[in-house]
Amino acid sequence: MKIIQFTNEGKQKIGLLEDNHIIELSCSVIEAINSSQIEKFKKDSIYKIEDVKINEPVLPSKIICVGLNYKDHAAELKMDLPEEPIIFMKPPTSVIGHLDNIIYPSSSKQLDYEAEIGIIISKEAHKVKKNEAEEFIGGYTVFNDVTARDLQQKDGQWTRAKSFDTFAPIGPCIETELDPMNQKISLKLNGEIKQNSNTQNMIFDAYELIEFISNIMTLKPGDVIATGTPPGVGSMQVGDTVEVEIEGIGMLKNVVE
Repeated sequence: MKIIQFTNEGKQKIGLLEDNHIIELSCSVIEAINSSQIEKFKKDSIYKIEDVKINEPVLPSKIICVGLNYKDHAAELKMDLPEEPIIFMKPPTSVIGHLDNIIYPSSSKQLDYEAEIGIIISKEAHKVKKNEAEEFIGGYTVFNDVTARDLQQKDGQWTRAKSFDTFAPIGPCIETELDPMNQKISLKLNGEIKQNSNTQNMIFDAYELIEFISNIMTLKPGDVIATGTPPGVGSMQVGDTVEVEIEGIGMLKNVVE
């Protein structure tokens, strides 16, 4: 099922996305992704998706991102495969939703897109084993790891380049029933395909990432793990439209402002 946050008549609501309409739910996002009986939360209110504003599906306490996690991306860069996941973080203030604008910072001259699948944590995870990891996953979403590439190269570390406001587009929904091991992932810039791969090309899969990260830091409900990007990373300009699509979840669309 697809869980979505939206605004209608100035009020933020939670809903179940089915085809082109939303059924309102009387629960939180975390309750929804943890529920095995979503029917008990359904309300009578139904909305057409075009009549509401879609919001970010979750507000994480932290976003943990993974660098160089696709074999085809490593091959593109002519780099050896890492022995352990390379991780960094984005602040929750960088989060925006579907159809929100990405702001091009004046301090950067190269703004890049990175299509990724995001893992949504459903309950507190501390020192989780790989074979237990699935029970801590509430679902998956679409993520764009926006990066000021010139600042990343200038600084020699990644915090500034990854952390500007609007640099973590996420959405439009959380899909609770998905096989993370074999999903198509693609990105279009102004309608032209720039990235096109499959999650089966990941070096470290979703469960390995949860084991690795939860043995470093405790993951809280609603936290997001952005699992790395496939080959084809490139630059965006003001006015560009970027669309990240993951099979089984949907399409996340943003415009650069």
